[in-house]
Formats: sequence, C-alpha cells, structure tokens
Amino acid sequence: MMNFDVIPVEVVTREFVAVILAGFGNDLLPLTGDHGEEPCPKALLTISNKPMLDYPLSWVEQSGIKDVLLICPSSHRPAISHYIHSQSSSASFSSVHIDLQTFDESQELSAGTCSVLRHFANRIKGDFILLPCDFIPSPSLPLSKLLNKFRTDSMLDGPIVTTCWYEHRSDKQATPDEWGSPAQPTPIVWDHLSGTLLYIDSPEEADKNNDELELRMTLLSRYPQAKLSSRLLDSHVYVCKRGVLDLLAQKTRFDSLREDFFPWLCKVQYQSTKQTKYATSVRIGIVIHRTDEGFTVRVNNLPAYLEANRHFVVDNSIGDFTRVEEKSTIKKSTIGKHCVIGKMVKIVGCVLLDHCVISDGAKLDGCILGNSTIVGSKAELIRCVTQAGYEVKENESLRNEKLDISDWAAQPEDSEGDMEGSTEEGESDESDESDD
Repeated sequence: MMNFDVIPVEVVTREFVAVILAGFGNDLLPLTGDHGEEPCPKALLTISNKPMLDYPLSWVEQSGIKDVLLICPSSHRPAISHYIHSQSSSASFSSVHIDLQTFDESQELSAGTCSVLRHFANRIKGDFILLPCDFIPSPSLPLSKLLNKFRTDSMLDGPIVTTCWYEHRSDKQATPDEWGSPAQPTPIVWDHLSGTLLYIDSPEEADKNNDELELRMTLLSRYPQAKLSSRLLDSHVYVCKRGVLDLLAQKTRFDSLREDFFPWLCKVQYQSTKQTKYATSVRIGIVIHRTDEGFTVRVNNLPAYLEANRHFVVDNSIGDFTRVEEKSTIKKSTIGKHCVIGKMVKIVGCVLLDHCVISDGAKLDGCILGNSTIVGSKAELIRCVTQAGYEVKENESLRNEKLDISDWAAQPEDSEGDMEGSTEEGESDESDESDD
C-alpha cells in the first residue's frame, strides 16, 4: 500500500489589485464617437498602432501584479472583451488575470470615480492601484517605484494613498484651438522631506481665489519647507489602502477623487482635531516625475493623442495589410491596418486609424482620421479630426475642423432641399413628410 503525504495548499494573498478605468473619452471626440451601431472605445484607440489599453496593462504586468479589475461602460464591453481574449492580447498579458466589469452610464452623463469605486468596493478586498486606461509612463517610471514608496511609507506613518504627478511641456502650437485645450497643470503644495502632498487646488478654491492660493498657517508651521508648483499634472495613478473605500462609503457627497476627495484629505491630514475622527492615517504620499526623466503623458484629449503618436514615430509606423500606391509621400505619420493610400498622396504628421481610404492626389497635414474614414481625390485636410466612417468629398478643402458624422450626413439633405425649392410645392411637402 502506497502512502501519499498530503501537503496543505498555501493560500497566496495578493498584495495589490490593479483597477483600470476605461471611460468614454469625451475629450477625444469625434474619435470616440460611434461608428454606426458600433462604439469606438477610448481604450482601444491606437497609439503607434498599439491599443491604448496595452500601455497600462504592460506597466501593471511588469510590476508583478497578477489581478486586474478593468471597468468600462456597458456598451464598450463586447469590443474590449473581444480584444482581451484575442490571440495577440492573450499572448501579451498571459500572466495577468483580467476581470472585466461594466458600469451603466452614458456618454452624456458619466459617473465620477468615487461613485464607480463605491459600486465595485465588494470586488476590491485589499490595497489597490487605481489608474486610467490612457496613462503612458516613461520606462524610467516603473510602477514598482510607486509601490515601493507606498510600502516603505507604510512601515512608518503609512499614507492612505500615494499619488503620482508628472511634469509635461506640450507644444501649444501643435494643434488648433478647435481641438480643445491640452491638460492644464494643477497648483499643489507638498513637503519633499516626508514626500507628503499637502494641498491640491480644487475647482471651488480656484473660483474663489482666482490666481491666489489660500494656505492655513497650521500647514506652514508644521511643514516650514513645503514647496509649491503650478507645473505638475495629475497622472490619476493612485496606490490606495483599502481604507480609501471605507472613507468613500462615509463621504457619499464626493464624486471626484481629484476635485473632492483628495482636497478634503489634504485638509484633514494636518488638522489633529479632524484626524481623531478616523481610525486610519489620512496622509497623502507623492511621487514626482520630471520632464528630463522621460516622456510621460495622459492621452485624455486630442492634442495629447497626436503628441503621443508623434513621440513614438521615428519615421513612419505603417500597420499590417496597408497598401501605399506609387508616388505617394508619408512623413512622420502613423498609418493603421488595412488602409489604402492612393497615388500621389501626401501625408505629413498624421495619425490614420484602421481601414482608412485616401484617394489619389489627396493631401493631409497634422490630421487624425478615425476608423474607416474616406478622403476623396485631391481633397486637402489641414489639422482636422474625423469621426469613424466620415467621408470627405473630392476636391474638398478643410482646415482646423472636428468633423463628425452628423455634419457630414446633413450635407446631402441640405443640397437636396435646395433642389426641391424649384419643384412643385406639393412635391416638396411630400418629400418633407418622407424625411420625417
């Protein structure tokens, strides 16, 4: 008779879970507008022909984290799920388990981060890292740097959350005003000796004090060497203790972490009378990434999207199965998969997503074209952005435009209406009724 030693299975406790938020991306419209009945998820917009979501997933995987809670709008679930389970994605992130969950919201009315975290609190059992799907870190900013800061501080007077801020100098002249403004820095105050974030300028404070900061004397007396900066951007990457969710459950009025919760925490952490109300430390840690340490950006607006693509392009990036006809010129551009570039086409400093068709003699300069955009022959686009499926007429010339399907679809109706003006009145009325 053979004896088998029964070895008890050791339960491995995960130190962190990564929570990735993939929202609608309203500031990336019209790129994130629907293509017919199909949504165009922000998380799957490509940067240098790689889905945006790949960048934070790679960052998380390299840190050794195994569990990811990925949260997206319900309408985006089929497309994102298909990508996650595709052969290329599965091979790239084989060591990461991705739990895809949805949150019911609309593009017109998106839920705040605090509301989303409260909703999924039961799925987050311990400490966690919250990050957006649009963050592209420098190789010199590994996620382990933030995690180690959090771990080291936890052995002392551990912060309830460690934040990451980065310095970024964007080219303000690269995109027109019609595209929207690049992200603006937020004034903050921090103590570099302890690595503590002391003050974040909230929208209410900014409106009340305009160009002035109102700091309490108790803050300055406790942290006499505090530093002030108005050149740093919030990465929206936060390493959090589980206690953050407990506080959010108490503070139901808070909607935004950045605009509501963190400014409140900053005030509480140096007011001893308020600290005694809470069972956990409310200190906010901070990690700062400087420009000279490497390119880092949140791709949450059109100027940043163009800049990120240009950063990764040395000469050109052309996707698989794309055909370029003779005598066409492409410079410093990213061309997606399955595109067709006709003869004598000129493309400079552009981003073309998949399945675009550029007809003979067309000229594109500084443009971003959504999936399946069609550009007619000899058309000229300068600094334009198109929604997926948009069609530019031949010989059409456009500059500094955000072009969506509703504008394009209205054009045939307008021209048809002009023609009907010369017909019988009854025929015009009948046509109007059929349009309804």
